[in-house]
Amino acid sequence: MKFEVYCDESRPDLFTTGTLSKDQFLLIGSIWLPADQRALVKKRIKILKDHHKVGGQIKWQKVSNSRLDFYKEVVDLFMSFGHDLRFRCIAIKASKVDFQLFHNDDKELGFYKFYYQLLHHWILDFNDYFIFCDIKTNRNPKRLQDLKQCLQKTNLSSKVISIQSLPSSESALIQLADFLLGAAGASLNGNLTKDSAKSKILRHIESRLDVDQLKPTGKSEMKFNIFQIKLDGGW
Repeated sequence: MKFEVYCDESRPDLFTTGTLSKDQFLLIGSIWLPADQRALVKKRIKILKDHHKVGGQIKWQKVSNSRLDFYKEVVDLFMSFGHDLRFRCIAIKASKVDFQLFHNDDKELGFYKFYYQLLHHWILDFNDYFIFCDIKTNRNPKRLQDLKQCLQKTNLSSKVISIQSLPSSESALIQLADFLLGAAGASLNGNLTKDSAKSKILRHIESRLDVDQLKPTGKSEMKFNIFQIKLDGGW
């Protein structure tokens, strides 16, 4: 079976600049769907945007009271596809990453090692995967090629057909990843103002998922999976 994966990231600057921030977690997120569902998902997103007269990109940063109904319906659209449309993200506590010991003191290399962890565990046998990442300027231009090679070598019974970058402005599904990733990051970082539009959207997501709070999940969670990688040991 053919699957497509659309990826985005949140707060990569926590790795690259080391700037002090109220946010603790860098996150990388992904939307997974059967390739034959892509056209339908994109069509329904377009219908929703036309209905609400919303132009531009779907983004977590654009959630506002004036667009509250629209973003609630984006959540409902995501939920309506059941397990044919899934979200998975990896959350990394930036202060716990030892780049010198584990990543050759190369922060870009470390970032793509975590990208590998995001993708590897959901690649299943006997499937073909087409992976699309939000466009990003890398110091080493071979990063995506190396990521593809590593994924293929560790998933011999599946095929990673391609990994390529796309501008998020051209991909409604990368935009959807951005939106859901923003909600996950806001919950983990705990940085929302009570009763703000974003808080209302977060509560709507939690209600639709039937959970009290968006927080790290087990590997078996298939609809909205949050993988908080443990970098300091423990069970």
